[in-house]
Amino acid sequence: MPPTPTEHVLLARVARGYYLEDRSKSDIADELGISRFRVARLLEAARREGVVSIEVVSPPGYDTDLSVRLQQRFGLTKAVVVNAEEDQPDALRDQLGLVAADVLHDVVGRDDVLGLAWARSLRGIGHSANRLPACPVVQLTGALPGPDGSDVLELVRRVTRASGGTPHVFYAPLVAPDAASARTLRRQPEVARAAELASRVTVAAVGIGAWQAKLSTIFDAVEPEARRRARELGAVGEISGVLVDAAGRPLVTPLSRRIIGVTGEQLREIRTVISVAYGRAKAVAVLAAVRGGLVNGLVTHAGLAEALLAAADAADLVGAAGPAGPADAAASAVSTGLDADVLVD
Repeated sequence: MPPTPTEHVLLARVARGYYLEDRSKSDIADELGISRFRVARLLEAARREGVVSIEVVSPPGYDTDLSVRLQQRFGLTKAVVVNAEEDQPDALRDQLGLVAADVLHDVVGRDDVLGLAWARSLRGIGHSANRLPACPVVQLTGALPGPDGSDVLELVRRVTRASGGTPHVFYAPLVAPDAASARTLRRQPEVARAAELASRVTVAAVGIGAWQAKLSTIFDAVEPEARRRARELGAVGEISGVLVDAAGRPLVTPLSRRIIGVTGEQLREIRTVISVAYGRAKAVAVLAAVRGGLVNGLVTHAGLAEALLAAADAADLVGAAGPAGPADAAASAVSTGLDADVLVD
């Protein structure tokens, strides 16, 4: 039975006192001569009857609803979704990098060791690094210069110049010509020292690429045979050089033996790994990264966040025993919405 007019007035009076006048339930109960528990029931009734409506409003530029959904769906410690268009990838990368710097500011303390891997999407971190504490900063991967000349050495140095922290860098490519060259490089003192420090990293920032042309700078940097062989072994993406399959398991491939950088096992040991990803076409790769436990934080945009949730729904429906497999099912749920050639990680 709906409330009578008198009851509606009572609901409004209780709701006004509690929500607008910031009075306690006890104060309202004393004024009306009723119990505090009845005040609580009246507040519940006010919401149920539409006397009171509560709206959670996202601040300009952010989608807090999608952010919370990502955290809850994947158990992420941090998730921030920005409202940004994909048709300007350079601006999007810089914006996500700036947001990632804010996230790092929230989680990095002076006693932490920050690790930075290669990804063009991390470039923006260097522009807001003055807010970071003066902690050690470790280069986690070799260098793979982007089209604009930026690389991970420059990022580490820019961050430490701004924050006052100590840089730990080394000179080596992200991808060696062959496995023997990679072994030689790893024995160099500065590379070995960085590898040792990687085990002490407590917070890391990484990028995620899909194992497709123009969706990963590593994919585009290696020869066709290496791409094909990695795909045959199940690669769907890479997390700053760590090749993973659809379940998020790090892969051992001829190419992975050439990578100079942090390993999947090391990533899993790091307390907080913040990933920065953009482009709907990377949804399957991001899904693998979060479900494999290689990252537990995500900074992204609304388009990819929605595609990621859709990919997860599709993978859950089909399951590992389905005829197409979770990766194919997830991929079929993703509409890229953009030409891939503007979404290189």
